[in-house]
Amino acid sequence: QVGLVESGGGLVQAGGSLRLSCAASGRTFSGYAMGWFRQAPGKEREFVAAITWSGGNTYYADSVKGRFTISRDSAKNTVYLQMNSLKPEDTAVYYCAAGRLGVFIRLPRGYEYWGQGTQVTVSS
Repeated sequence: QVGLVESGGGLVQAGGSLRLSCAASGRTFSGYAMGWFRQAPGKEREFVAAITWSGGNTYYADSVKGRFTISRDSAKNTVYLQMNSLKPEDTAVYYCAAGRLGVFIRLPRGYEYWGQGTQVTVSS
């Protein structure tokens, strides 16, 4: 059974940094993409960043490019999202997801497995 467990969320002031972690278990993720999505109250879930497990290719939403960095540690089966220069509009529940690599890498439909989410709150 696949498990994705996020950690690292919290409250931070604007301009600050947080690092989210996603510990993955239950299968090998070769051929998979690992993604981060976020959802603010009253809004749809939106793509933040993704990384291919095997090749390490990365993808970012325009809104976070240059501020966020996604990475993975294959030995630890963990994916990270380093978030710098945080803004109040980054406030949301952040979800880790895993799915077979395909054309929907920027869409929730492209992912089979989801974590429970971790809250990130950025105060102004």
